[in-house]
Amino acid sequence: MSDDTPSLDLRLDLADETATVALAEDLAAILRRGDVVALVGDLGAGKSTLARALVRAFADDAGLDVPSPTFTLVQSYELPRLTIAHYDLYRLTDASELDELGFDEAIETGAALIEWPDRAEDRLPAAMLVVAIGAGDGPQARLVRLTGPSDVWGERLERTLAVRAFLEVAGSPRGHRRHLQGDASSRSYERIHDEHGSAVLMNHPPEPDDDAGRARVAARAAAKLAEGPEPFLAIDLALAELGVSVPEVLAHDLDDGLLLLEDLGSEPCFSGTPPAPIAERYGAAIELLADLHARDLPEAVDDGDGGTWVIPHLGTEGYRNEVEILLDWGLPHYLGRPADADERERFGAIWTPLLAEIEAGPKTWSMRDYHSPNLLWLPERKGTARVGVVDFQDVAFAHPAYDVASLTQDARLDVPAALETELLAVYVAARRDRGGTFDEAGFRRAHAILAAQRATRLLGQFVRLKLRDGKPGYMRHVPRQWDYLSRVLDEPVLRPLKLWYEDVVPADRRLV
Repeated sequence: MSDDTPSLDLRLDLADETATVALAEDLAAILRRGDVVALVGDLGAGKSTLARALVRAFADDAGLDVPSPTFTLVQSYELPRLTIAHYDLYRLTDASELDELGFDEAIETGAALIEWPDRAEDRLPAAMLVVAIGAGDGPQARLVRLTGPSDVWGERLERTLAVRAFLEVAGSPRGHRRHLQGDASSRSYERIHDEHGSAVLMNHPPEPDDDAGRARVAARAAAKLAEGPEPFLAIDLALAELGVSVPEVLAHDLDDGLLLLEDLGSEPCFSGTPPAPIAERYGAAIELLADLHARDLPEAVDDGDGGTWVIPHLGTEGYRNEVEILLDWGLPHYLGRPADADERERFGAIWTPLLAEIEAGPKTWSMRDYHSPNLLWLPERKGTARVGVVDFQDVAFAHPAYDVASLTQDARLDVPAALETELLAVYVAARRDRGGTFDEAGFRRAHAILAAQRATRLLGQFVRLKLRDGKPGYMRHVPRQWDYLSRVLDEPVLRPLKLWYEDVVPADRRLV
């Protein structure tokens, strides 16, 4: 680190050991591969307490045995999110011994916590975070100083401490933070445990004002996706009024992008390894869609903050922007080259009448990602209220078949063709039972078109998530999208699209 590199210098006054544990959990929330955290302080200062709490938070196991590595010098923990190596260098006789302890490999593949970092001399990276712990006013009180390069740690530390401040205002100042999940956006989720029970924190920070951040904002705007937490609050309130089981918002700071939500649990609508849909639960989920789609839903709803939220329309442009992700991101990956002008022209000509047909059809609220990661099972409730819905901030007016296709061809797990047929039959029967006008033939045709539209989008989007957003895990779902697409392309209405795929992306290029 050069002398002119901006550095941070934060000082925290921790009242007791509980506050020290809370700081460890705040650091665990932002730790990532390549990070080094140096713990500095006298014997008994609390270095091991902080390291132990951090590892346990990462492991989501309050009872995990985290022995001091005083004699072994290093203790490694292969955890689901990250491998953490805990070093105690007090007995190190020479910095070169770090090679034998696998230090370089540890920070290449995971993160490292280091007690007595001075023994390592100049072997530690300049980008490390130094946590210096000293005595405070009281037997358990500690004064902590955090130093490191601002460009590496500043924004992350500011955000995680803002979360802790929000929890304090929300009435859970020392709530235990446990990673729950992230998603394809900048949002992440944590489960917060305290003496009152558990809640879920939604952390939705604004995008950074750089080229990558602006590109993501522009892409979401083109896809009519929500920006910021305001739509979540508005749609949450609206769906609750309609009897949908959505989490109650317990506290919120919309300016800072933080919401504390009711914890609906973690029982999914699938089971097994590999995960497979539970037919009863998917049946209830599709009946919930039928119930919503049979209603006359408003164009605007109360935003929960004194105003209204106008629900956007996905529209032809939105549908088209979604499928063109395949051209812009997918084809360069599958073919090893960009799409040429002829391929683009034929692709657009095929989709134009298909999307015009969809736009001319009925419209309703679409949650856009109505599938397994976002649906929970609440067995203590009745009817369709047994389906908990947790992702809906991107609600837009779209064809009813959009969400039905999202569920019947679930992007994250395999829905057998027989179950898809059964779910469509349940939906059709439920729509008829609820009265009103329902065109079954038109719906089934639209379902085929939108199933192909969603698979096409995801075959590009999963590549984009890997290359642009650094989220390669979504690529494991690519083979499933090709299978779903092959299933639906046999529909007569999609014959031209099937021929385009056979010509442009032959079978031997689809799983590169």
